[in-house]
Amino acid sequence: MAEEGGDLLVLVGATASGKSQVALELARRVGGEIVSGDSMQVYRYMNVGTAKPSLSDRALVPHHLIDTHFPDEEFSVAAYQRLAREAISSVAARGRLPILAGGSWLYIRAVTDCYCFVEVETDWGMREALAAEARERGTAELHRRLARVDPATAAWVHPHDLRRIVRALEVYHRTGRPISELQRSQPSALPYRLTMIGLDVGRPELYARIDARVDHMVRAGLREEVRALLARGYSPSLRSMQALGYKEMAAHLMGRTTLEEAVSQIKRGTRSLARRQLIAFRRDRRIIWVQASVSPSAAVEGIEKFLEGKWNR
Repeated sequence: MAEEGGDLLVLVGATASGKSQVALELARRVGGEIVSGDSMQVYRYMNVGTAKPSLSDRALVPHHLIDTHFPDEEFSVAAYQRLAREAISSVAARGRLPILAGGSWLYIRAVTDCYCFVEVETDWGMREALAAEARERGTAELHRRLARVDPATAAWVHPHDLRRIVRALEVYHRTGRPISELQRSQPSALPYRLTMIGLDVGRPELYARIDARVDHMVRAGLREEVRALLARGYSPSLRSMQALGYKEMAAHLMGRTTLEEAVSQIKRGTRSLARRQLIAFRRDRRIIWVQASVSPSAAVEGIEKFLEGKWNR
């Protein structure tokens, strides 16, 4: 973990809110290094669809937790927590400011909160039974069941996130306790002095940015990137390949949709993701929101003024 009492700056926001640009410019100004809080940028060969920082940006400012795993390697939130805390500790030990930047709410919370990931032996029979039930009755029905036994987990797990719903139900039935309760059974202190900043972009502008970003990804070669992944033998059923942009483009390449339909689905899915991200982050009262509609530089200046006032007290 980071050095006792060391500062950790956390930068969050919805997808397409400008986190990467703001984090890069802020890191250059304050002598920081960026720790990715994105669940998909850990995967190699997946660059365009994850909006991964360019090699030139990574040359300007060190980035951590990017390109650490192959698309067919298992990667969990627990693994992320360990690697992120190691990276934060390493950055702090060099006398630089760790900047945790991303939009994956659970991954961010794994670092900023005292999450203890539950080690419960897998019950494959139960998992298969629940998956079969989801196919027959729908994932939303399992989500409703989860809400009855563990409302805290159901509140943030999406009704279509079958993997997390099944895991939460599995833990409950094996232990008799909600996974949210087990995760809270741990020390309450963190070794960081947290400063959490959120980038605030108005909903109409955010949606316009999302549409423009998806169009840019297509022009930048998203279809070709997915085709190359499939040619390498990475199955469309892999968890990594179920990411937004990849599953839709894979379906297009397999002849199930037109390119126009795939692009429309990606835009719609990304807008839905942005709404869920904002709902989750707005619940965290530690986050100070900074207006980011004008430009990344204006947002950085606002953050710098806030930090100067906080750290010089």
